[in-house]
Amino acid sequence: METIYINHDNLADWQGKANACVMALGFFDGLHYGHREVIKTALRIAKEKGVQLAVMSFFPHPKSVLSNGEKQIDYLMPLSVKEKILRGLGVDTFYIVEFTRGFAALSPEQYVKDYLVNLGVIHAVAGFDFTYGSRGIGNLDRLQKDSGGIIDVTKVEKVACRGEKISSTSIRERLAAGNVEDLPDFLGCYYEIEGMWDGQSFKLNPYYTLPTPGKYAVTINIGNLSKFTEVIVEEKQLKPVLELPLYMIGELSIVWHQRITQEAPSFGTNLKVGGLTL
Repeated sequence: METIYINHDNLADWQGKANACVMALGFFDGLHYGHREVIKTALRIAKEKGVQLAVMSFFPHPKSVLSNGEKQIDYLMPLSVKEKILRGLGVDTFYIVEFTRGFAALSPEQYVKDYLVNLGVIHAVAGFDFTYGSRGIGNLDRLQKDSGGIIDVTKVEKVACRGEKISSTSIRERLAAGNVEDLPDFLGCYYEIEGMWDGQSFKLNPYYTLPTPGKYAVTINIGNLSKFTEVIVEEKQLKPVLELPLYMIGELSIVWHQRITQEAPSFGTNLKVGGLTL
């Protein structure tokens, strides 16, 4: 998979190198079940048409740019992890468009011309609520017209869990409430973060979000080694309940299984992970 960072200055160069493709559109933070349905649909169409599959995302988050940085965005994963997952999903080209105020001010027609038609898009796939162009007035119902009839469009309807739309927002809300045990139903896996443990403190890598303060059952992974344990989150800081072994110092990941409350006993009693009682 090729990852291409696009901005106003290099756009023309990449337009000249583009091949025909089916493109999946969205921010894709977390790459949850809804996002994967969009990409899976785009992949199927790309294979039918015999062209490459491209994904277009945007960075930084539009809400951060449009609020002049006043609105803090709790990202679910960094671009590097997003790249790794997309590669595994069969994506050929990953476009990351620099989201600026100038980009946000483009008319819907100009966005479609510059960032879709001129990048070789012959078919666009996105979630039903995807919008584009100034003030978000562009939508999938008008995209084919905005392309002058060049681009076909497939709209992926809402993917829901327990009657609720699966979205990055719904996942952030569960992290903010500490309901990490709900996330596999939305993400397809437990939420995982990465960072550095120096033996005294944990430094979270950028573009991850810690759950709300509390005690949690987790798995800590370093290399090929794993340890089931408990951690406490306090004021955006994380510390283990029990001292970690020396081999755990360094870059590691933490998989969040369950918040421990009076109703949910401590780790090691009846927590089930992957069908196993731990």
